[in-house]
Amino acid sequence: MRLTIGLAFACLSLNAATALSEPGAPVSSDWVKGFDNQARLVAGQAVRDGKTALYAGVEVAMPEGWKTYWRAPGDAGGVPPDFDWNASENLQSADVLYPAPHRLSDKAGDTVGYKGGVIFPVRVVPKDATKPVVLRGKVEYGLCKDICIPAQADLKVVIPPNVGASAELTDTLARVPQTSPRSGVDPKLDTWHFDPLAQKPKLVLNVETSVPDKADAFVVAPGGIYVPLPKRVANASGKAVFEVDLSVDVDLKELKGKALTVTMVDGKGQSETTITLK
Repeated sequence: MRLTIGLAFACLSLNAATALSEPGAPVSSDWVKGFDNQARLVAGQAVRDGKTALYAGVEVAMPEGWKTYWRAPGDAGGVPPDFDWNASENLQSADVLYPAPHRLSDKAGDTVGYKGGVIFPVRVVPKDATKPVVLRGKVEYGLCKDICIPAQADLKVVIPPNVGASAELTDTLARVPQTSPRSGVDPKLDTWHFDPLAQKPKLVLNVETSVPDKADAFVVAPGGIYVPLPKRVANASGKAVFEVDLSVDVDLKELKGKALTVTMVDGKGQSETTITLK
C-alpha cells in the first residue's frame, strides 16, 4: 500500500514537472478601450533573424481612416509613442522595436506612422527566467483622423516561463528594419553625402532598391533632435535618391558628430543603418 501511494505521488510530481516544462500558449491582456481605439499587450516566444526569444507586443487597433505615429512623427506634427515599464516585476529590460512605417500625406502635410493598427514588439528579458514576468506598461501615443488626440493605456500581462510561440509576433518582427539587408529583398543605403557648404545645406541619400518608385527613407537623430523628412528628387535604375533640406529649422552644430539612423522601406522589405555627419 505504501509503495502504491509512493508511486502515485512520484507520478503526480513527474506530471507536474512535465507540465511546467512544456511550452504553453501565447498570452494577452484584455483590451483597454479609448476614444476610437483600443490597446492591449500580447506576449510569447517569437523569432527574429533566426533566433527565438521572449517578446511582448503593444497592439493598438484603430478604425478605418485613423493613424498613429512612428518614433519620429514627421514634419506635420504628431505624438510619438512613449512606453513606461517601471511598474513591472521580474523584468531586467524591455526594448521596444518599431515596424517599418509609412509616409502619410494629407492637407496638413506629411507624417510618418501606421494606419488601421500596429503592434510594437518589445524584447523582454526577465531577471529570473524560471519565474513569471509581470509586465506592466503605461503607454502614451497619438491618434489622428480629422482631429488629433492623445491616448493613454495602462496595460498588464503575466508571462509564464513556459509561454508558447506567437506567430503574430514573429510576423510583426519580420517587418522591423534590420541592419543587415537581405540581398534582393531589402532596400539599402548605397551612398550618401553631406554638403554643409552649399547655399542650402543638405544630406543626399542614394538608396539601392528593386522598386525605386515605391521606396522611401526616414532619418532620425538621437535625443529628439529635429531632422526634416527626406524628399525624393530622382529615380534611376535600381536607385532612389532623397534629399534632406538642412537649411531651415535645423541646428547643424547640434547634428554634427551625432549618429543618425536612416530607415529605408520599399514595399518589399526594409532596413536601417547609421551615418555620422562631420
